[in-house]
Amino acid sequence: MLVADFSCLTLSSLLLGIMTHGIVAFNMLSNDNLAVYWGQNSYGATHPDNTAHWQKTLSYYCMDNVVDTFPIAFLVDSYAGGNLPSIDLANICNSGNANYFPGTDLLNCSFLASDIEMCQSAGKAVTISLGGGTGNIQFQNDSQATAYAQTIWNLFLGGKSKTRPFGSAILDGIDMDIEGGSQTGYISFLTALRKHMNRGKKKYYITAAPQCPFPDEYIGNTLDAVGFDAVYVQFYNNYCDLKHYNNRNDWNFATWDDWANNVSPNRDIKVYIGAPASSAAGSGYVNSKTITSIIQQTQSNYSSFGGVMLWDVSDAYANHRYDKAVKQALTSDEDLLNKRIRDQHLSETRDITQED
Repeated sequence: MLVADFSCLTLSSLLLGIMTHGIVAFNMLSNDNLAVYWGQNSYGATHPDNTAHWQKTLSYYCMDNVVDTFPIAFLVDSYAGGNLPSIDLANICNSGNANYFPGTDLLNCSFLASDIEMCQSAGKAVTISLGGGTGNIQFQNDSQATAYAQTIWNLFLGGKSKTRPFGSAILDGIDMDIEGGSQTGYISFLTALRKHMNRGKKKYYITAAPQCPFPDEYIGNTLDAVGFDAVYVQFYNNYCDLKHYNNRNDWNFATWDDWANNVSPNRDIKVYIGAPASSAAGSGYVNSKTITSIIQQTQSNYSSFGGVMLWDVSDAYANHRYDKAVKQALTSDEDLLNKRIRDQHLSETRDITQED
């Protein structure tokens, strides 16, 4: 949220961006970010006959400034055929329209490289999400997990491999959407991966998508030990979901904020409200008017607030661009300030013209 006491430099930079419509680089420390999962065609899963609203290729969703981060869902199995992971991208990249790398169960989706790079050039972060509801992200021990960091680095991030699923595209990090299994090795995996990232040529991010009950059963211990950049807390399909916002015994964003400020190894970690983008969710969906109120109250009350996560982009677009309503709620104060700056600039321009 922008405030009135800007420095001259910040004001000038913002004004320049407004006047030139330039690309604004992704900023994890902002409190108005919108992350939306792409890859699983959630709308298509519940509407198999209405193909018009099925998930499109990634670049389709990068044509405006609404979404800031796209976690690609999912890397579903850490060790599949050929001892490499497997990925599932629903209708976009599957065994019917893409080939597996020889001797593996890893799909070659390199045709998506240009989509990913286009989104990144538009100032958006694109990450790979590990897990999901049926994911199998498991390690036998810390040694195996540490070695796996090299695999992820080589396949998706700044390393090199002949079996990169997205070809030349270098993703911006990983997301841990762990909804089952053991946390064995997770700390070692992420610690080793962070070392690779710190030596990389660009900024990389590590996020997680825990359930809202605190602490999360499947990744809670890891969250306490590793410096994540953000958590996309799933405030749906649980007793603490968005439907229970007005019940302080259930709605627990304050608990997550306290954890972020006092427990997380990264005291700059951002906590997102994770929300379903349509009523197709089991529970927790609220309409755009309701979530606008929840967003703005939470944004103003908690220092760790980083934005909103939506599941998923196909549902959001089919639901009257629910993502737009969320982004507008996140940036309402900023939009007002930007309008005032534009008006001031136009007024100053007219004064200069009259003087000439």
